[in-house]
Amino acid sequence: MESLHRWTDSGSIFTLEHFRQQPPREFKPDDLLERQAVRESNARSYPRRIPLALKEAHGLYVLDTRGQVFMDCLAGAGTLALGHNHPVTIDAMRATLDSGLPLHTLDLTTPVKDAFVEALFAALPPAFAAQARIQFCGPTGADGIEAALKLAKIATGRKGIFCFSGGYHGMTQGALSLMGNLGPKQLPGSLMADVQVLPYPYDYRCPFNIGGEASIDVGLSYIEQLLTDPESGVLPPAAVVVEVVQGEGGVIPAPARWLQGVRKLTQQHGVALIIDEVQTGLGRTGRMFAFEHAGIEPDILVLSKAIGGGLPLSVMVYREALDLWKPGAHAGTFRGNQMAMAAGTATLRYIQEQGLASHAEAMGERLMTQLRQIQRDYPCIGQVRGRGLMVGVEVVSTAAQGARVAPADGVMAKAIQQQCLREGVIIELGGRHGAVVRFLPPLTIQAAEIDLLVEKFQFALGKACLDSELRG
Repeated sequence: MESLHRWTDSGSIFTLEHFRQQPPREFKPDDLLERQAVRESNARSYPRRIPLALKEAHGLYVLDTRGQVFMDCLAGAGTLALGHNHPVTIDAMRATLDSGLPLHTLDLTTPVKDAFVEALFAALPPAFAAQARIQFCGPTGADGIEAALKLAKIATGRKGIFCFSGGYHGMTQGALSLMGNLGPKQLPGSLMADVQVLPYPYDYRCPFNIGGEASIDVGLSYIEQLLTDPESGVLPPAAVVVEVVQGEGGVIPAPARWLQGVRKLTQQHGVALIIDEVQTGLGRTGRMFAFEHAGIEPDILVLSKAIGGGLPLSVMVYREALDLWKPGAHAGTFRGNQMAMAAGTATLRYIQEQGLASHAEAMGERLMTQLRQIQRDYPCIGQVRGRGLMVGVEVVSTAAQGARVAPADGVMAKAIQQQCLREGVIIELGGRHGAVVRFLPPLTIQAAEIDLLVEKFQFALGKACLDSELRG
């Protein structure tokens, strides 16, 4: 396991002090941000909330062009499992470049591609891997979701898809149709037809207003009714698409019993279970794959983000019984990204060799335990939840009286995010009304860094609360 030091690509020790000793900037950082605002699309998102121009990054830490150091708890929205510029991935990329291997091969095979497939299948549960096929997709998670939808429809001969409130699966036509957030869905007009959105087991804000085990029972009963009632009005679906832990939806882990029930129902009714592990895959939740927490296996598993070791890559792994599409039925120009496969193989092996899934579970527990201690003193923290190093803090209004659950407070959450940025911590928001503060640090984060992160977060939280009180 790594120490608090991070290694540069030249092999020297890289520390926080090294960051602070960087030479003065050669240009105003605002020049970059101003040019970005003028030239880039109005759809850009992160720079509006995190207005930074980044210069250098190693491990957990990034340096901006003003010379300020930040703890990066966004990590490419979970893409950078090993943090920035980890020597394992850098070495794998350099070796690939030095080898003379063609960097782009469509779906022609190479030793690098073969090694990637071997490493990925070795990381999967053995029973699933033994009868699995892999499809390399375009470079994004949304591309993998689109491929999964297509495969499920071809294999089952059905057209409908079940998905869940709060879900996020990407911004392409099919993936957007599955999204819980209404905002991005309103303007494009016609989306994919035959999509049925079901309640997700969000216990803190139970969609049935009951919570607990009874809520799980009701949720499963509702799905069963749709699949069995000849008067339900809903045709049998090709697939159910689910995140084991909703990320953008507010870091909401699905109960194991609910997932087991969904798996049982889909098997009984010949429905393909698509599990979206674009953000949760590769140790993030304390298991190599989040579905392992429930002891189930999907029919189709979609992976991206960390799977490419920080470079663009997306794959779909599925049961060979579903492999009913014809040659050329799915393609994607950049499905042959050799650099990403090399970096992904190195990342996979390192996570396993170093026990980073177990480490993520321990560090996540440490983070959530300390955040729950803070919660006692701050009524604006409604709930701390998560799994492994995928942690959310739901921020609520303290003004509401008599409500069973206080309303989400996106304004306060945004204020906390901005105060964290001033303290040198990069975090993102998600969930209903953007009221969930999300932590997605690299899996290599250490205990002392967790402690420092919580210290900074508590200071930022206190400052945001004080400012709110002064505004009155």
